[in-house]
Amino acid sequence: MMLPLDIHADDIFNLYDDLTDFRKKKPPLLPLLLLLFFLSVSPSTPLSLSSPSLLLSLCVFLQRLPVFEHHTVLTYWPSTPHTRKERSTEAMSPLRVPLLAILVSMALCQYYDYDYQPVSMLGPSGPNCNQECECPINFPSAMYCDSRKLKFFPIVPTGIKYLYLQNNQIEEIKAGVFDNVTAELRWLVLDNNQITNAKIAKGTIDKLTALEKLFFSHNNLTEPVIPPSKSLDELKIMYNKLSKFPSGLLNDKENLTSINLQHNQLTSDAITGAFKGPKKLMSLDVSHNKLKKLPAGVPSSLEILYADYNDIDGVGAGYLNKLPSLQYLRLSHNKLVDSGIPAGVFNVTSLVELDLSFNKLQSIPEINVQLEQLYLQANEITKIDLSSFCKYIDPVNFSRLKHLRLDANNVSHSNMPPDASNCLRQASDIMFE
Repeated sequence: MMLPLDIHADDIFNLYDDLTDFRKKKPPLLPLLLLLFFLSVSPSTPLSLSSPSLLLSLCVFLQRLPVFEHHTVLTYWPSTPHTRKERSTEAMSPLRVPLLAILVSMALCQYYDYDYQPVSMLGPSGPNCNQECECPINFPSAMYCDSRKLKFFPIVPTGIKYLYLQNNQIEEIKAGVFDNVTAELRWLVLDNNQITNAKIAKGTIDKLTALEKLFFSHNNLTEPVIPPSKSLDELKIMYNKLSKFPSGLLNDKENLTSINLQHNQLTSDAITGAFKGPKKLMSLDVSHNKLKKLPAGVPSSLEILYADYNDIDGVGAGYLNKLPSLQYLRLSHNKLVDSGIPAGVFNVTSLVELDLSFNKLQSIPEINVQLEQLYLQANEITKIDLSSFCKYIDPVNFSRLKHLRLDANNVSHSNMPPDASNCLRQASDIMFE
């Protein structure tokens, strides 16, 4: 397949936004939509994506990076004060290839979370398999039971390590279904079913001693289901009805590195002490819940913390000092106010990205000079104080900030202090509109 790269940057941004919404509704049509778009553009410099290994590499690379949707069409350039420019193809040309790659990955990497390949690509099914599923001969340790309108949980035969059951109508997990693989099963994918806690029999998930990944999103769980396996490294229970996460459930999860609990009904009290156990935890996503404060007791190993779309109105003094490895912190769409932000709370050297957009801040909080991405759009900011970015300005003391969003506030480029270009000398764009 040959894809054209001669595409205007603003067209890419617009298409990206459209596809982001469209993908949530009708993912199977994305390849066709993308194909029609690419065919409508006259190619000048083609990029070949015909190699399956190249596609897989692209999926792995892109989907492991934090993805941001922030963009604008008006840019303030510190090197030329009081100048506002529309984004041009010349200014944005370095972004063409990665942005196009993101669009391609959206269409081609829909199954990356499961390292999933359609069974038709894997050859005929082997004999040691449940009749409702398929176990490819050239991948005999995997059993594919996904998207088959199953209403019952199939018995898993000996030798299966990877079990895919997403996109079915399963409501119950009966005792005995895992008896053949209690010490073998590595991955269990149960996304998009109708399972409740009451319908999970004892002697099922609680007997899986070797499980590494448990994906349980888009079900009807009210509390987490945690296997006894000490090898568990990834836990996803998104889009459920979790209202509590008892402390102690993760105490022996020494290898757990990623937890995603977004889109549930968790409160701050409900997760007290829930994340103290996993000492290697790197990523925690509790966005789209009912938290009033950031989760307490998270391990110092944490690098990514997402808490967007909650009811958080402040950050405790010294909270980030306990997280020396934290690089990405997102607190957009909360209730943050100036009085809830202690002086210097965000002034930590580890942070690379800080998202405080869609809150009620009236001033820019103090940040560390090492911060690279700061999102403050849609607040109530009325002034720009350079001391928020730079305590001193000289040849060696200046902000490393690259992107700053201030649009949808009560400031404009005319409010930038005269010495802004020296303090923010590395900022490629400062956005006001």
